[in-house]
Amino acid sequence: MVSYDVIIRPVITERSMAGAADKKYVFEVAPSANKIEIKKAVEEIFSVKVAKVNTMTVPGKAKRMGAARPGRTKDWKKAIVQLTEDSKTIEFFEGMV
Repeated sequence: MVSYDVIIRPVITERSMAGAADKKYVFEVAPSANKIEIKKAVEEIFSVKVAKVNTMTVPGKAKRMGAARPGRTKDWKKAIVQLTEDSKTIEFFEGMV
């Protein structure tokens, strides 16, 4: 897998931005990606050192559009990436905090 296929998008929420101060960043990743692939992709894309990766599958929610029968949003995989103490921060998240 190419690095840009592993990392889909950053997750920008109030809770994920609170972790940015501790060098913890949250990304939506490919459902088939494992922790080793996620670590390599983040290190390659952002030129940082990754200490730890936690992953979880976020279940989709039930949604309705008007009176039609209910549907669901898709399940997706989330990765919380912890950088090492001596690593630089990811500049993309700097203006968001």
